[in-house]
Amino acid sequence: MSLTQIQSFVAVAEEGHVGRAAHRLHLTQPPLSRHILALEDELGAPLFERTPRGMRLLPAGEAFLQHARRILSEVDAAVHTVRGVVGGPSK
Repeated sequence: MSLTQIQSFVAVAEEGHVGRAAHRLHLTQPPLSRHILALEDELGAPLFERTPRGMRLLPAGEAFLQHARRILSEVDAAVHTVRGVVGGPSK
């Protein structure tokens, strides 16, 4: 599981649509869809219901979303801490 897959998952979950999530992440739809499919394959469960109007979280996706947001928050905090130690710019 990669950080990119987790970021992609959160964006699609929040946007409810692959196209809008791809735009938000400055990606095209095909690689974003591949990130989601690879994540679902690794987890062994579908995370979204695909509908003609977009993507809706399934119960497994709802459960994973909390953890995914926490992971991204922890990564941001770690980057901020390291940059503070070395005197680099913080986000």
